Amino acid sequence: MAPNFTGVLKRHRPQERIDRKRDMNKSKRFFPNPATEDHLDSSVEEESTAMAYREPTTYDDLLASLGSSNKVVADINRRRKREEEGKSDTESDEDDEDEENIGSEDQSSTYGEDDEIQGADQESLLKYDDHSEQENSEYCETDEEHELSTNGQSLVAVSSSSTSSAFSEHLSHTLSCEEVETLPKGNWKFKWEAPAIGMPHCTWKGTRPDFLHVAHSDATYGIKPKLFKHWLQLYEKAGGEDFESSTRRRFFSLCNRYLDILHSNKRPFYNRGIGEDLSHMDAYLMHSLNHIFRTRDLVKKNESKIAKLSPAEILSDDGLRDQGFTRPKVLILLPLRSIAFRVVNRLIQLTPETLRVNVEHPRNFIYNFGCEDGSENDDHKKRSKPCDWQALFGEGNSDDDFMLGIKHTRKSIRLYDALDNPRKNIRLYDDFYSSDMIIASPMGLLLAIADAEENKERDVDYLSSIEILVIDHADVMSMQNWAHVALVVEQLNGLPSKQHGTDIKRIRPLYLDGHARFYRQSIILSSYLTPEINSLFNHHCLNYKGKMQLEHEYKGVLSKVVHSVDQIYERFDADSMIQVDHARLECFTNKIFPKIKDSVQGGVMIFVSSYFELVMLKMFLMSQKASFCVFDEHSNHKVKIRARQEFIAGSKKIMLYSERVYFLLGCNKIRGIKKLIMYSLPERKEYYPRIMNWIEESHDMESTVLYSRFDQFRLERIVGHANAKRMISKEKSTYVFR
Repeated sequence: MAPNFTGVLKRHRPQERIDRKRDMNKSKRFFPNPATEDHLDSSVEEESTAMAYREPTTYDDLLASLGSSNKVVADINRRRKREEEGKSDTESDEDDEDEENIGSEDQSSTYGEDDEIQGADQESLLKYDDHSEQENSEYCETDEEHELSTNGQSLVAVSSSSTSSAFSEHLSHTLSCEEVETLPKGNWKFKWEAPAIGMPHCTWKGTRPDFLHVAHSDATYGIKPKLFKHWLQLYEKAGGEDFESSTRRRFFSLCNRYLDILHSNKRPFYNRGIGEDLSHMDAYLMHSLNHIFRTRDLVKKNESKIAKLSPAEILSDDGLRDQGFTRPKVLILLPLRSIAFRVVNRLIQLTPETLRVNVEHPRNFIYNFGCEDGSENDDHKKRSKPCDWQALFGEGNSDDDFMLGIKHTRKSIRLYDALDNPRKNIRLYDDFYSSDMIIASPMGLLLAIADAEENKERDVDYLSSIEILVIDHADVMSMQNWAHVALVVEQLNGLPSKQHGTDIKRIRPLYLDGHARFYRQSIILSSYLTPEINSLFNHHCLNYKGKMQLEHEYKGVLSKVVHSVDQIYERFDADSMIQVDHARLECFTNKIFPKIKDSVQGGVMIFVSSYFELVMLKMFLMSQKASFCVFDEHSNHKVKIRARQEFIAGSKKIMLYSERVYFLLGCNKIRGIKKLIMYSLPERKEYYPRIMNWIEESHDMESTVLYSRFDQFRLERIVGHANAKRMISKEKSTYVFR
């Protein structure tokens, strides 16, 4: 029966609202503090229904608690347990359940809307909008939707596409006891390798059976038709051809498999890779939009069912458990505001016009994330710096502290607008708890986490239900501070400290059981691989669907060294990563420093890749009373100028120079270098020939490079895959390149 005007303005009937409030009050104990997380992790729902006993889940406890004061709920819970044991009460009950399931499959989906808006007036307006939406065929889409049915089983409709149900298949999976036990250990074994199409010398490898032939030939892509049609139009309008074989289409197909992905060979926009960078950005943004809209479709479809059910009936249908602790489902980590500016603008472009009639707060966004005005003198200085630095830092806002909540909303200021034509907006600067997507920097989130630890009234519970994590330009973040990224990822998918208005009856079991981190998809994009990025991917990305990782065979950059420099590579041994720093310093003090200590000539530059190494060397040189100056990112402008002058004049024999200062400031050539010592290899391979070419031409140009087997990733990028393998495995410890 269609609701009247008064009924439309209410989310539920009055008695149902009272029952709901009572149920939520009784279930407050199911939002424990983090100290009880270990207990929740141990409550695992068994995959096999034939077993006689299994540990009760948090949801089972909830039903038992509610059943103690409600006979109907108790009867439903009893029947539910009998069904899980393979038993049934009557044949008619089974027939009724079958008819109910078939009805849930046939029901069409609609685009959903805000579920948690503060204020009674806003909630009423929203609910009115929802009913108007259901009755308006213009906003009702007959797209094939694969929702979660009762008992958490996936209802996969017959479809020619193998990926159209990837969303529901991924979230409907129930972890087995073995998976819950083995996933936290992170012991991944790659089972297959396949050439990466369109990427020479690159190979994909994965932990699950090879599916690339399916992903690369899928005709429907698993994307909502309205989104795909708009995406294809944008691609063709920009002059693109053969979308089927495009990079963005192939990478989207990989993302839509919901595996964890590590792509460590993406050419960034600031290194002459604008097209490739945009393709990967398109893929993960479209995957994120597809996930958000499919989630909202399922929620709204269930909303229409719930309006006709009693609280007891709601509890009996596991298919209505479609939410997390909080609303945000996608987190995109980016290093700089300028990059966030590009991503958000592209996100708006990828959203069909019917779903973004208006973008709210665009001026604030342009002001806070757009280009900064600079003087003509600043522009002249920027033009003298390397091209990659100009593209990354010189043409946009380089601030690294930001957070932005984005919500796809259907709200209207006036009630009659919502009745006649619900407006679909993209709201920037939305409250994080009501946002669909959060775009932030590691620094911005880290400060929010620290603030929540100091102020008990604040929290970061909006990170508790992230289902897709994207870390783009991870190489830039490694130059900032990778420890910030690791701390943020560790904070994801924890148990919230507050309820935040969540309807506990609709929370997925995977959240209540503390298994959300095993369902989170992590996509990491970088232009190169570091041990820290690799460690995060192996030990903190624990998706039960498995992993895919890209490997690349580098040719090296030795040929780009213009001068005839004797490049002497000295290998030192270390038993573990923990001992590398100490072993490197010991090698320098015993083999390298005695040769330059009493040098009258001077002009010795010592290049280090990290600030920690620079501090260690600085302390050592001070203990030896050596003549040196420091050129690093933490020194002010006057100190840098004085260091240059003293080094060129010879009053300081040694200069300590860090990779981070070159990356962050794009410094011009340092003159006066007669001998170069690379205390550690640079992470960015293009820096190696640039620094080598700074050496002043002479008949005995020489450089010394220290390395160990733990520097394999850097070594491969600089000397090539074959040379690196030989230099690490052979007994010989000294190698010379000219």
